[in-house]
Amino acid sequence: MPKMKTNRGAAKRFKLKKNLIKRGSAFKSHILTKKRPRKIANLNAPKYVHSANSESVKKMLCMA
Repeated sequence: MPKMKTNRGAAKRFKLKKNLIKRGSAFKSHILTKKRPRKIANLNAPKYVHSANSESVKKMLCMA
């Protein structure tokens, strides 16, 4: 049987931490001048994949 292949798009977007899957945040790449500093700080804070989606992300990363 062939090896499982990791979904390369998912590998670039998610990082597996101790028991959570870290993800990036949307809306922080450009047009930041009209966003208030507190919002930008919130966007830079670490975000994690919701438990409902974590199983499918783990499958894409070949962890499950």
